[in-house]
Amino acid sequence: MGSPLQPTGPAPARARRVAWPVRSGSVPPLADGYSSRPETAPGLASALVPGASVALVPARDASQAGEGSPDWRGSCGKTQLAVYTAESLWRSSGVELLVWLVAASRASILSGLVEAAAATASDHVGDAESVAASFLEWLSGISRPWLVVLDDLRDAKDIAGLWPAGPAGRVLVTTADPATVSGMPGTVVLSVPEFSTREALSYLMGRLTADPDQRLGAIDLVADLGCEPPALAQASAMIASSRLTCRDYRGYFEQRRAQLAGTADGAPLAGAVTWTLSVEHAERLSPGGGAQYLLALAALLDGHAIPSAVFTTLAVCEYLGEGGSGPPVDPNVAWGALLGLERAGLVSIDSGSTPPTARMTPTVQAAIRGATTKAVFDRAARAAADALLEVWPDNEPQPSIAADLRSCAVGLQQVAGDVLWEGGRCHPLLVRAGRSMDAARLTGPAVAYWRDLAQASDRIAGPGSPDTLMAGSLLAGALLAAGQAAEAVAWAQWVLAGRTRVLGPDDPDTIAARTALGRAFAASGQPDAAIPVLEGAVEDYERVSGADHLDTLAAREELAAACRAAGKPGDAIDLYRRTLADHERIQGPRHPDTMTTRQRLADTYLADGRVKDAISQLKRVLTDRERVLGPDHLDTIVARGSLATAYHSAGKMASALDLYEQACEGYARVLGPDDLETLERRADLANAYYKAGRLTDAARLLRDVLERCERVLPSDDSLTRSVRESLSNITGERRG
Repeated sequence: MGSPLQPTGPAPARARRVAWPVRSGSVPPLADGYSSRPETAPGLASALVPGASVALVPARDASQAGEGSPDWRGSCGKTQLAVYTAESLWRSSGVELLVWLVAASRASILSGLVEAAAATASDHVGDAESVAASFLEWLSGISRPWLVVLDDLRDAKDIAGLWPAGPAGRVLVTTADPATVSGMPGTVVLSVPEFSTREALSYLMGRLTADPDQRLGAIDLVADLGCEPPALAQASAMIASSRLTCRDYRGYFEQRRAQLAGTADGAPLAGAVTWTLSVEHAERLSPGGGAQYLLALAALLDGHAIPSAVFTTLAVCEYLGEGGSGPPVDPNVAWGALLGLERAGLVSIDSGSTPPTARMTPTVQAAIRGATTKAVFDRAARAAADALLEVWPDNEPQPSIAADLRSCAVGLQQVAGDVLWEGGRCHPLLVRAGRSMDAARLTGPAVAYWRDLAQASDRIAGPGSPDTLMAGSLLAGALLAAGQAAEAVAWAQWVLAGRTRVLGPDDPDTIAARTALGRAFAASGQPDAAIPVLEGAVEDYERVSGADHLDTLAAREELAAACRAAGKPGDAIDLYRRTLADHERIQGPRHPDTMTTRQRLADTYLADGRVKDAISQLKRVLTDRERVLGPDHLDTIVARGSLATAYHSAGKMASALDLYEQACEGYARVLGPDDLETLERRADLANAYYKAGRLTDAARLLRDVLERCERVLPSDDSLTRSVRESLSNITGERRG
């Protein structure tokens, strides 16, 4: 009789206990003198109810901004309104989960969703797309109130398949382009205009509290500035950090506006005037100078979050020194220049984030870039690239920092273009950013990134350049990771042909390309095509690098895997046995590579029905991992479960049950009793109990697993359904 238990299979999320309430993402701080906009944005609170989606868009006349000009009317305080709303709901316990996402690109949205998944009860596995999808599925089913903010959404394609929804949730979007949300059904669109006169005056008075005499002429200044939020922010910052009054500032403003009007069609908007005054003021506030050069550099990065360490790097200090044709400035001078930019209202420094970050609005950035000379622009771009590379951590221990650095690197690449290809060579930052996407498993964005880089390299350096071939190789790897194996094969073939032509057949990079092609063939379901390619790679490595080189051993393992996939277990076993012996001799019997190869050999034995041999190898794997890693390391616990499965296949149920029970205890101890992995392994133990005729134990365990699944997983989770059906098959109980 077959087992009534259904295969559990992998479920989308790993459940664990969460300390509610939960915040995820870096919420920008409220600006000094913030106005809640009671007259110009009164409907936000009433529209943003559970189950609703609200988009804040600028109420602007697009015709007043020329093509390519900074969109000053689009900078109307949308993000600040979103910050105020989010923090108000958080403080009042209106939401128990607050997720802030920078939505300027799909990569940043995915990074934020992955971070949110890690912070909640949905610790997923898989690439970023699958993690995000599973998190959103979990989010749609929870009853706790939540808010997701999508700040600065620029392209509707970036949010495709990633839109949060659920009866307990709220979604708040800010976007400079109303067309971005026009196709999103059910989204309430609220237009955010300039301040009302009353709001503008209240804001200005609130900023000028240190010296009431500075308020002289405030009413007239508000009128001159047209109640534009960015203009008021810059003007008030300049006044507050100087001895000027509002009347004094009006004089400077009117004079500058008259100058600019003579060089443009029509009178410029207030924001197009105030930023020029703020730049000059920032230079006066910087004791060592260099504010304008630092501003030009900051304008090239992602203004949502620039790690503050960037501004005190050696690269930036040398760049600022070059601006004065002198030696590198002291990092304190560079930091003083950044503080001057903050006091002038051109950047903000979020000291509450860890580490601190600098922020700059897209409108100001566009204005700065448009006014920067080509010579300064090029030097700033190269210095920014060097600085990002300088602060980029090797292992990326903090995903949020890596996400900020990626966004800055991509933003720099988009505005700098060919400047980062000095002498026809790719700046190392561009490769570092792409590898970071690969490491973060941002598979879709990584494919697009490497494709663009390969095309740029082909155009600038030529199809046979090392950079072009490298980009093609990395694109092939990204395509494999994204499950696009057929295209990966085509690119791998192209790279191999190019490296063979340029470097010769025996160059290590050429042999590596041959191995990569074999791997791509295997991943595309063509193991028979992979085998001869990998055999050639193994032969080449043995001839060029030697039989004991680790690259040779790695290629041989790729060949073994292809043989197993092609239905040639005997060949695979011979290759694994030889490679295992080499690992033991070269690296030692308990090296991680040795233990991994032994595990693969055991798996192949088991697949070939050689259960006794599999058990022998798995016993050794378990012993070695216990000695090297300890009994509570997850790899050790996994090995214990693998050996249990082998004993199960051999019909040795007493040994299998003992190991299954030990593995379940280990999972519960290390991951927690409600972790998904723990629940799946306990379901496997119930299956083993059933096979051993212990129906009572099987039913008891399934009831406990089902109770935990129903408590911590979404109601329609696949594991929950499977366990519920299995329990019904054994006992006839119907639940749910």
